[in-house]
Amino acid sequence: MRLHEIALTLNDGTETTFGRFAGSAVLVVNVASKCGYTRQYDGLEALYREYRDRGLVVLGVPCNQFAGQEPGTDADIEEFCRLNFGVSFPLAAKASVLGKNQHPLYAALSRFPAGDDRGEKVAWNFEKFLVSAEGETVGRFRSSVEPDDPELRAAIEALLPEPARL
Repeated sequence: MRLHEIALTLNDGTETTFGRFAGSAVLVVNVASKCGYTRQYDGLEALYREYRDRGLVVLGVPCNQFAGQEPGTDADIEEFCRLNFGVSFPLAAKASVLGKNQHPLYAALSRFPAGDDRGEKVAWNFEKFLVSAEGETVGRFRSSVEPDDPELRAAIEALLPEPARL
């Protein structure tokens, strides 16, 4: 199944597909509100604001599979993100990124090699997958890679059109 065909429920209950982001580069991040990496919301929002006009979408996918660090409801999660980090990028409904109930989006994304010895599985909260406008996974960055990391920013820049010249 192509990524754009995968069903996706947004945080507000809207039923759609990943195809709603066709034509945009997408940084998909499994997020959690009570994690040591939660501070990355600031950097993710900064990336989104900097690059959204050039075609980047950040998609947060809340997940409670790592030490129960995302216990709230979808409404709780949205409020936490908005109030504490000013998050304006889209959030999906809470989903499983591992195991027998793994969301189909993560089943597809996690096939992309991480480039380390930890295998295909998502290792922790705030792992990042970069998807091209055509729906191909083109990059994977483990949790410790901050949103302002030069390698991540270069990968994003490579997918986006040049900024308009005045």
